[in-house]
Amino acid sequence: MLRGDLYYAFTPDLAQDRKECVRACRKLNTAVEPSRREQVEIWREITRDETPLPPKAATEEEDEALLDDYPIVEIGIRADYGYNVRLGKNVYVNANSTWIDTCPITIGARTIMGPGCSFYSGTHPLDHRVRNGTRGPETGKPIVVGEDCWLGGGVTVLAGVTIGKGSVVGAGSVVTKDVPEGVVVVGNPARVLKTIVKEEVNGAA
Repeated sequence: MLRGDLYYAFTPDLAQDRKECVRACRKLNTAVEPSRREQVEIWREITRDETPLPPKAATEEEDEALLDDYPIVEIGIRADYGYNVRLGKNVYVNANSTWIDTCPITIGARTIMGPGCSFYSGTHPLDHRVRNGTRGPETGKPIVVGEDCWLGGGVTVLAGVTIGKGSVVGAGSVVTKDVPEGVVVVGNPARVLKTIVKEEVNGAA
């Protein structure tokens, strides 16, 4: 599966992995005003990241500061496996995201995304005789989103796509091919609209 070869998704081990991911996602989706630490802990449960967190600080404000670089993932998440999703430092994932993480989905540091973004690293054979409903094999390709990108609400990224550093994907776009660094893409399929020029930040702290 991870190599992008044909594989069967309804084997007992993969079916069990998906059930465990559903339970972990439900834990985040039903959390009522979780603390920053609780949010991070649940996300790491979804992705099966066992790296220890920094020890808890004396106050909630100090604890939030300790975890400032950890990704923020809002409620409404749906993932297949979870353990193939990798978020960099200071990534923001808005509500109702979907992760078909057949193959690795890697999001670079400081990338932000609007609500309803979907990442489909899994795909199926085109020939229906091979596809064969739930009894046939599936396949997939990795997705890579570079650092400092911005994905608008409702963006869909398909298997095998790489989005270059600093690029912007307009809301509702479907990204079917690689995106260069530092451009704006929009549409279905997404096409380059313009190159991003350096903006002067006035009055920003």
